[in-house]
Amino acid sequence: MGFHSGVSSLSVHRNESGTHAAMSKDLYKILGVSRTAGADEIRRAYKRKAKDSHPDLHPDDAQKAETFKSASAAYEILGDEQKRGQYDRGEIDGDGNPTGFGGHHGFGGTGQTAGGFQGDPFEEILSGMFGGGRRRPGPRKGSDIRYRVEISFEDAVTGARREMTVADGRALNVSIPAGIETGQTLRLKSQGNSSRSGGPPGDALLEIIVRKSNIWTRDGNDIRMTVPVPLKTAILGGQVEVNTPMGPITLKIPEGSNSGAVLRLRSKGVQMPGKAGHLYARLEVQIEDPRDSGLRDWAKG
Repeated sequence: MGFHSGVSSLSVHRNESGTHAAMSKDLYKILGVSRTAGADEIRRAYKRKAKDSHPDLHPDDAQKAETFKSASAAYEILGDEQKRGQYDRGEIDGDGNPTGFGGHHGFGGTGQTAGGFQGDPFEEILSGMFGGGRRRPGPRKGSDIRYRVEISFEDAVTGARREMTVADGRALNVSIPAGIETGQTLRLKSQGNSSRSGGPPGDALLEIIVRKSNIWTRDGNDIRMTVPVPLKTAILGGQVEVNTPMGPITLKIPEGSNSGAVLRLRSKGVQMPGKAGHLYARLEVQIEDPRDSGLRDWAKG
């Protein structure tokens, strides 16, 4: 990983005969536990250290990375009962290398390279922290970018393709699906931040806010609106022009219509593929000119 080694704590271990075994890193001090700590205490201490210093959570902090590296190497030994015994007896040092003391001599007492992360404990702890197994080395995906985007009521009903300019000046071609609602998120693949390790870029996540309309309200996949109708048209029947999200259409008003009557315009609601909603027009009869003398005479008669 290219981490620079820091200054590690050192201690003098003694073997059972009381002689100096080796100058080595004090693994107990690295994890912050006593030499009499039980396996559960050691495990909890390592988990705290790992959560606080994992490189995935602190990608630009070399000191955190070194702390994580040291804690992981310490747990590799202290988290294994056999290796911990060898370490306590001075048979291996803080890097897992044979010291020539105790029951093993030369190189090969542990069967591992120094600082290697082999075995289940390390992978199990990472699995609990990040919801998966041990992260394999290699390029990582860039981070995602989140935006909040307002769209018109009409675009949410009919669907659309729009070009949107984001904070860094890029223009994104966005496909808005019919039926989208406030709070839903659109994901634009590979439109996020670049990877720092040669992996694919992250994604752009667009949190949608649908602007309210002064004409229509949404009811599931249906749309509701109020349509003003002249008194004469309501009495005799006729036609009025109605605005829909798809554009203006002509609505036929039956003879003798009254305020509160609701007419249904089939498939003029939210344009969900295969199941478009309807538009419900509530009639509101209006007097065009209350001072019309003919209308007054009619009312008096």
